[in-house]
Amino acid sequence: MGLLDNITHQEYYQGNDYGSYQFVSLEDIINQFMVVYVGENKVIPKAKRLDVAFHAQRAMQELSFDTFKSVKSQQISLPPTLVMPLPHDYVGYTKLSWVDTSGIKHLLYPTNNTSNPFQIAQNSDGKYNFDFVSSTIGVLENSDFSSSLTDSWSVISSTSNINSIYGGGMDIVDGKLKTSFITTNGSGAVNWGFVHTAYQAIDVSGVNYLDISALGTADNVVTVDVTSPGVLRFGLSTQEPENNYINNGGSNPFPNASTSGNINTSIFDLTDVDGNPSYVGWLATAGGSESSTKELPSIDVSSHQTVYAVVVSYVDFTNLPNSSVYHTRGDASSPAFANSIDDLLVTTSEASRSLIPEFGNEKNSSTWNSYKAGTPSENQDDYQDDTYWPMEGSRYGLDPQQAQANGSFYIDDRLGRVHFSSNISGKTVILDYISDSLGTDGEMQVHKFAEEAMYKYISHAIISGSSYGQQLVPRLTKEKFAAIRKAKLRLSNIKLEELTQILRGKSKQIKH
Repeated sequence: MGLLDNITHQEYYQGNDYGSYQFVSLEDIINQFMVVYVGENKVIPKAKRLDVAFHAQRAMQELSFDTFKSVKSQQISLPPTLVMPLPHDYVGYTKLSWVDTSGIKHLLYPTNNTSNPFQIAQNSDGKYNFDFVSSTIGVLENSDFSSSLTDSWSVISSTSNINSIYGGGMDIVDGKLKTSFITTNGSGAVNWGFVHTAYQAIDVSGVNYLDISALGTADNVVTVDVTSPGVLRFGLSTQEPENNYINNGGSNPFPNASTSGNINTSIFDLTDVDGNPSYVGWLATAGGSESSTKELPSIDVSSHQTVYAVVVSYVDFTNLPNSSVYHTRGDASSPAFANSIDDLLVTTSEASRSLIPEFGNEKNSSTWNSYKAGTPSENQDDYQDDTYWPMEGSRYGLDPQQAQANGSFYIDDRLGRVHFSSNISGKTVILDYISDSLGTDGEMQVHKFAEEAMYKYISHAIISGSSYGQQLVPRLTKEKFAAIRKAKLRLSNIKLEELTQILRGKSKQIKH
């Protein structure tokens, strides 16, 4: 009966899965339960495997919260935003801390004196504003390009380096979305430049018509003695743009690739009430750049749940001669800069039936902005500033939660983010949290100390929810709680020698 897991010593020590023998998989728990507990003359005469699997997963969840060793952790370097997203399998936190250069954790404490509330949009008279604006329909954010592009927009471009002399690029410069381009001849390609695209999904559930507007500029690009016009478009589409930035004027130098369909106006496949396609555009001419604010009202989105706001920028180089003289790829000190767009708006004249956030405070309320910009009380090393000590040197009314210099945090469950005080910026932060052990297949395993608790939990749940065997419920209830209590004691892993060593320094009486 040895080697029950069929793994030899050689296989174990030459592998990487150390310590796995202490666990049994959830699948094995279910299989063994079906064999031992279900059947004629057994505790459960009849049960579907689906029911057993459901209650087994529920047992995993419940025991993970206070019985299993289910604490997980994540470490990040806290960015200047002072925000950390909650993990995908987060249920609750056990502690947050920052780590010093010696690898020692410094505990952070939650603060109850601030939050990041939903900031309601209001009119000048104080009444709630129920008009839709661009950043309150779904997730259209950063419409004025005041923060990092890729935080809110998906980008299809050769590079984010707008100064690249080998491909041009797309990025935010001086608060505007700008693009740059190169041309080339050779390798079967003639006078091609990349097409740059940025897009963002918008939730239009319950919305019938949208208005769009933007401030755009389309510029000419002069190569030797030939002027090529810039093309810029902004509009709405029902489909995500094609993930392709190639824009060839000749045969394709890239194997198995073709010219991006994003240069076609057909990608803007919605229409306004007059049947016009759902975009506004700018086109440079021989006379120079075209720069203006354009708008298109009443685009019909009534039959859709999600649409995409799309920006497309490219230069039409097809009028260049097929000559190496007009090859600028990598030959110039900088690429040709052309086209820019700013102040994108997606609005509707329809009134919203739900509260909408204040423009610019969709995720970061003014309360949170003020808190992260201030100096928290934890930064006061001597705790004797006038704010907390009206009488110099006094300690009356000291709140122990504030009497520490480590820092503080609070969790915004609405947005699923952890917010930190400003003195934690740039530090290494560790989040220790509890999961329900169902996040991944690899997590769905039970320590053998708690295996019996799983069986008792499942049998009690099945009998309690059935129409037969109700006389067994009191007995199974006692067995379930006894098994769970025994599992907790086993998993607590208390060692007498370790406990004795800790208690040797605890002879001092602590008053409460």
